[in-house]
Amino acid sequence: METLELGQPRITRHRLTAEQYHRMGEAGVFEPDARVELIEGEVIDMAPIGTRHAATVKRLAQSLFQAVAGRAIVSVQDPIRLDAQSEPEPDLAVLKPRDDFYASALPTGHDALLVIEVADTSAAYDLRIKSRLYALHGVPAYWVVDIAAGLLHTFASPQGEAYAEANATATPGTLALPGLAGVEIDLGELFRH
Repeated sequence: METLELGQPRITRHRLTAEQYHRMGEAGVFEPDARVELIEGEVIDMAPIGTRHAATVKRLAQSLFQAVAGRAIVSVQDPIRLDAQSEPEPDLAVLKPRDDFYASALPTGHDALLVIEVADTSAAYDLRIKSRLYALHGVPAYWVVDIAAGLLHTFASPQGEAYAEANATATPGTLALPGLAGVEIDLGELFRH
């Protein structure tokens, strides 16, 4: 538990663990179609998926599946267990290959080669909160596709709670996929509707 002093009286937050979060889901605490994720012990409502967001995720997923061709696992809107209190559900993740496809345990930050969030209305959150969280847990590369601004933000080289390398471009072109030598993805059409 975390106690915050915000004047009088004291406010105490109870942070959930991933196990408690899963038990809540199994007990039906969340609506069946609820879009939530666990971030630093708090259940966070995720923004609804609009048509541009959905189309961008599908376009990226198709490109990633073709690019990795069995050399990695592409995960679409599935959870990643970062620690006991954080289990985000990124739009896409490129994961190290594993024979069981992560059936025995959720992937961790160290299993991810690349995590991608597609932001229609959540860019500020994805760029501030999730960037810090993914860096802290060793995700080697993180991309935010900011649909509204027409920008691809790329982050690499996590160091503590930040990435040492951060860039943004409206014309991403062809990019190498981190951790997969010789594998590239053409993002030239990313912001074309």
